[in-house]
Amino acid sequence: MNVALVGVIGAGTMGSGIAQVFAQAGYHVHLVDLAPPVLDAARRNIEKSLDKLVAKEKLTSGQREAALSRIVMTTALRDLAPADCCVEAIVEDVAAKQKLLSTLDALAKPSALLASNTSSISITSLAAATKRPAQVFGMHFMNPVPLMPLVELIRGQSTAPATMEAAREVCGRLGKIAVEAADYPGFIANRILMPMINEAIFAVMEGVGTPEAVDTVMKLGMNHPMGPLALADLIGLDVCLAVLEVMHDGFGDPKYRPCPLLRRMVAAGHLGRKSGQGFFSYHP
Repeated sequence: MNVALVGVIGAGTMGSGIAQVFAQAGYHVHLVDLAPPVLDAARRNIEKSLDKLVAKEKLTSGQREAALSRIVMTTALRDLAPADCCVEAIVEDVAAKQKLLSTLDALAKPSALLASNTSSISITSLAAATKRPAQVFGMHFMNPVPLMPLVELIRGQSTAPATMEAAREVCGRLGKIAVEAADYPGFIANRILMPMINEAIFAVMEGVGTPEAVDTVMKLGMNHPMGPLALADLIGLDVCLAVLEVMHDGFGDPKYRPCPLLRRMVAAGHLGRKSGQGFFSYHP
């Protein structure tokens, strides 16, 4: 299955990173977002990310320019009609993703693959919103996408073996290491990570330790490169809450119950790095 043109829907942190790695690997990319300011920010972020790679001598200036030239930014989903593979990277919400995939299914060519960058939502339920469930799969990138080598590939109930093989080939071309996960809430990465983050938040809420203390223990005692609370701020506390809710609803197990402090912080708009305030402050 030859993939040459890739559509990426959602130009936020994950979407812009996904577009960048595809472009670096030689794919032509159409990056779609309904908000022009988000596309403008994505362009700046991609340029900044590529500049850092050039400074570290991981890319040449020529490769940087070539990658940028392969990215077309647009606000029109119809521009994805010729795409060989579309990767959605929108908000972590079942209904929104199902609606988008249904729309993509109607406009994409019959052979096109449809992938979701969801970090927790059932691929089977997303694929059911289309008439091509055999061509739908999960492609969960890690943040920051240009630097993290892992991609979780998730096979839905109806995903065809040929689709998964094509997905593995794409990951290889991207220079990523693909690990297949079964279609259970949270897959592998978040099923292990989110309960740890949630427990760290409970520890803060119950006064067991300050955010600084909790993260220091995990960095110095467990050799984690980043503490769980700083990582939660990087991921986005709203995203952490959404993933925990998917797992809590999907398994019906109280061990995935989101910490009340997490809910309160999200309600207050303290979402981590992207809002300037989470467990730590990121104001300039």
